[in-house]
Amino acid sequence: MEFAWSAEQLALRQTIVEFAQRELNEDTIRRDREGAFNRHGWELCAQVGIQGLPLPEEYGGGGADPLTTCFVLEGLGYGCRDNGLLFSLNAHMWACEIPVWKYASLELRRRYLPKLISGEWIGAHAMSEPQSGSDAYSLQARAERRGDHYVLNGTKTFSSNAPVADLFVVFATVDRSLGHMGVTGFLIEKGTPGLSVGPHAEKMGLRTSPMSDVILEDCRVPAENVLGGEGQGAKVFNTVMEWERTCILASTLGALQRELERCVQYAKTRRQFNRPIGKFQDVAHKIVDMHVRLEAARLLLYKAAWLLGQGQPAVTAAAIAKLFASQAAIQSGLDAIQIHGGYGYMTELELERQLRDAVGSTLYSGTSEIQRVLIAASLGL
Repeated sequence: MEFAWSAEQLALRQTIVEFAQRELNEDTIRRDREGAFNRHGWELCAQVGIQGLPLPEEYGGGGADPLTTCFVLEGLGYGCRDNGLLFSLNAHMWACEIPVWKYASLELRRRYLPKLISGEWIGAHAMSEPQSGSDAYSLQARAERRGDHYVLNGTKTFSSNAPVADLFVVFATVDRSLGHMGVTGFLIEKGTPGLSVGPHAEKMGLRTSPMSDVILEDCRVPAENVLGGEGQGAKVFNTVMEWERTCILASTLGALQRELERCVQYAKTRRQFNRPIGKFQDVAHKIVDMHVRLEAARLLLYKAAWLLGQGQPAVTAAAIAKLFASQAAIQSGLDAIQIHGGYGYMTELELERQLRDAVGSTLYSGTSEIQRVLIAASLGL
């Protein structure tokens, strides 16, 4: 593995950093308070190629390998303080674009990918249900084949982007007795009769990323919209998770870098007892620990991305990276607030929002407990 960046990669990342700092940070506190999705920012991201980074050029994508994609998304996270927008972008890319690219027919790829890449359309993923979260394949949503259509019934929950989505990747089972072999993935467009979304969900963090339930009531889906074939839903979902767990926290690395730099600067300029607070070991050691976490998380994530790009199994590496980076984000968020004292607790410094947003990273794309189960299995436990 070699993480030496070319001049082209470095220039692209810097371009994205400057774009994000210039275009994506207006009214972040207000939008977080109101839970407002930044559709204009979404469209601007599409204009600079974010949504299409890892997708083939033939559909309008950038054709970047996973490692380059993560490097650029790290820059986006460094420049953009709206973690909700970043999360929506990641949900769109990994949980919608990837399954369309990897498992949809050529006709559907040509129909949907250009719209998803251009920012015209937004994608959502509907797997979790009120009674099936970590036990993903115990889902209750049913799909019944009727001629050239399937009829879907069920309720999905925690579906990111659902309130604003144009295309849904939905999983249902054709036969619960088959377990994961009965799970099937479907592509469903907004406006399809029988598909509806619930009210916008209020969340602790990532509030600018819209989320709601997805309700299926005798929803008729053409058989051609099945992803990978009937009974292949588990395969589709596992592919999604491998990409998502590898890449979804790349932007978080950028946020951790920005947070670290802010703490270093504050520790140099804030004085107590006639000296900078950075001269106190308690403060300096917190900052050192933040730095170590960032470097470790970055290397773990880069390794997973490199493996994915090489076509090698990345399941375990992605689980390790996701587990460590998510916990690092929470601990470093706590440390940043402690270093800033009472000021860090105030909304205006935006550190408390960074911490609130970080908590979700231990839940989405598989909880930390599920990551440990995957890692344990790789060790034969």
